Amino acid sequence: MGKKIIVAGAGHGGLAAAADLSRRGFDVTVFEQKEKKDLGYDWTDIFAPRSLLTANIPYPPRSRYEFKENMTFFSPSKRIGLTQNVPENDLEIKMERRDIYAHLISHAEKCGVKFRYSCKIEGPVMLGSRVAGICLEGGEEVYADLVIDAAGLDSPLRSALPKVCGIENSVGSFERFYVYRAFYERVGDYESKENFQVYLLHEGERRVVWLATEEKYVDMLIGRFEPFSGDEVEKVHALLKKDNPQLGDKRVRGGSFVKIPVRQPLSVMVADGYAAIGDSAFMTVPLIGSGIANSLKASHMLVKTITEDKNRSFTASTLWKYQSEYYRQLGNGYAAMAVMKLFLLRLNPGELDFIFEKGILTAKEFTIGADTTNLQSMLKISFKDFLERAKAVCTDRILLTKILKVGSQVASAFAITAMMPHFYNATAVSKWADTYKAFYAKLEK
Repeated sequence: MGKKIIVAGAGHGGLAAAADLSRRGFDVTVFEQKEKKDLGYDWTDIFAPRSLLTANIPYPPRSRYEFKENMTFFSPSKRIGLTQNVPENDLEIKMERRDIYAHLISHAEKCGVKFRYSCKIEGPVMLGSRVAGICLEGGEEVYADLVIDAAGLDSPLRSALPKVCGIENSVGSFERFYVYRAFYERVGDYESKENFQVYLLHEGERRVVWLATEEKYVDMLIGRFEPFSGDEVEKVHALLKKDNPQLGDKRVRGGSFVKIPVRQPLSVMVADGYAAIGDSAFMTVPLIGSGIANSLKASHMLVKTITEDKNRSFTASTLWKYQSEYYRQLGNGYAAMAVMKLFLLRLNPGELDFIFEKGILTAKEFTIGADTTNLQSMLKISFKDFLERAKAVCTDRILLTKILKVGSQVASAFAITAMMPHFYNATAVSKWADTYKAFYAKLEK
């Protein structure tokens, strides 16, 4: 076989695809700008463990992970807290980010994948309209039959692709989430059933804050849709300490600012000689920013599509099946969730308090587990419950108007994604992608 494949960036989905493709006889090399020892943030991450098996990757040693605790979500007033109740067989695992990378890389190496670290990718090498390789810092050009883009949210490959590829280069203002996360020393005595607390519109600001009290430390995360500085981190830390005396002043690990994609999936993920995966293709869950499991699942779809291309042409036409399958299984649901994200952004603290206190949103809607891939699975309520919630909404006409509007927008999102061409035709795909992008651009205004 021996067809040469480049994986640009050591993203989770890219590593999984690299391992499976190498195992099947392809010549695969991963190019990563960081050194191996620097991969992974200094914190834990959460993902659905079954996604590893989907990607043909064995489970990590049991000593390397634990199961995630249920979260309690608080409204801005903090009067109401809604606690998840994730079924035991649907629990996600919590694992050190660096251990996740070590596990994926070790598996890939065993499968025969080659790695080049400390390689800064500057952009694609183009031969006409085809992506033929990557250009590295210093002018080195590396050619391949296919380039898999796993270089993340601000991928230098995706952002430099010419218009002829038909792929979005940039990210909108409400499509990236700025996050600060650090672990602080745990002090004093602490007993509570709510060890993992999430504050929505914290202190009336358009930000989300979580505080997870662990055995030896307290995990603090701050996220918002605009960049923020260390001054805000200190302010939020001080505010949290008032109600959480277990939160110490000494930072013991973490302390990084990162950006997370929280938007609808990429409108076009493939081009001649190119396929995007993971954060490069915006595969996170828009409402929570988690993307590891989706990337691993997508790797299986991509590998299947590549191996079924008997002529090894790797064109947009032969790779389209990968995008079609991703949207069918996951993307359609996440496209609708992106609409809900924009709706929640437009709520003011009073409206969100009202939604919590009137039971319009309950703990059930916040019980997002490993198999929550669409709004239908989140919003399964009886007709009686629906009537009671609708009655509560009707007491606030402004909120009712917003909810009716978002309902119409969610329906439109489902309709648009359902119209995505099942088979590749350049004109039809371009027309559909323009409709899809215009829909979300209008929502953000």
